[in-house]
Amino acid sequence: MSLLTIKNLSVTFQTASGPFKAVDGFNMTLQPGEILGIVGESGSGKSVAMLGLMGLLPPTATVTADEMSFEGRDMRGIGARERRRIVGAAMAMIFQEPMSSLNPCFTVGFQIKESLRIHMKLDRKARHRRAIELLEAVGLPEPERRLKAYPHQLSGGMSQRVMIAMATACRPKLLIADEPTTALDVTIQAQILDLLVDLQKDHGMAMILITHDMGVVAETAQRVIVQYAGQQVEAQGVETLFTEPHHPYTAALLSAMPERATGDRLPTIPGVVPGQGDRPNGCLFNPRCPKADALCRTVVPPRQDETLGRALCHYPLNARIGEAA
Repeated sequence: MSLLTIKNLSVTFQTASGPFKAVDGFNMTLQPGEILGIVGESGSGKSVAMLGLMGLLPPTATVTADEMSFEGRDMRGIGARERRRIVGAAMAMIFQEPMSSLNPCFTVGFQIKESLRIHMKLDRKARHRRAIELLEAVGLPEPERRLKAYPHQLSGGMSQRVMIAMATACRPKLLIADEPTTALDVTIQAQILDLLVDLQKDHGMAMILITHDMGVVAETAQRVIVQYAGQQVEAQGVETLFTEPHHPYTAALLSAMPERATGDRLPTIPGVVPGQGDRPNGCLFNPRCPKADALCRTVVPPRQDETLGRALCHYPLNARIGEAA
């Protein structure tokens, strides 16, 4: 049985200028112990889809899905109390920007021990021992002293390690890592990624890795979902996606990787991800796609299922990566 199954997930926000569908028809399955990457530019709906799964979106958001199940439990209709039993325990998330995700009013120790008290029912001494173990596991020096520190007393890399410790405190079966290396220098990024992979293997967790970095996906994930403007445009195994991308957007992302650059200038994708007020007719990628024609500019591509290799495109690529760049 799949650990997580999502079918036709949509998230719509009510705004002053009308409803805006930030996620449109998201599909995925995740097996126990699997690492899945979700990639795409900012505004593609990657984080919003996962926050919708966890029930962490504001009241202005409407979340619908044909199926959204975790360990066979339907996540669509559960109440707040039951959801709290799952989120933070069996399902956990490392949020973007740890410096702003940690509560500045409480010590690191208080914030780690809170989830241990709520979900694992440990007594005071057991919580303290477990918190020290967690900080040791994520490589923080002097863990007992760090428990007494406030977030503003930690560096960005240390704050990220604290977030990872909090997320893995209750040994979740699913860990969602949302841009876990944002704003960190290259050396710390590598350390954090290695730490996440080691924890994933040690605990047997499934992991969803949300990132802009295609190189990170290549090193860690088994499968990849590519998001663009709220739509899932491609889903493939990682090796196939990097050698035979089917959607022009995927090919353009790959060609923009520095290690694939062949000339003096790094290839870029012209334009920006469309927002609420500038969504084009037809394929949402057509204003930025060098292969777009009249059909692309007028007709929405037929929606595909989540079968690997299918792309939301009138003209799926079966060519070299650089051809669509």
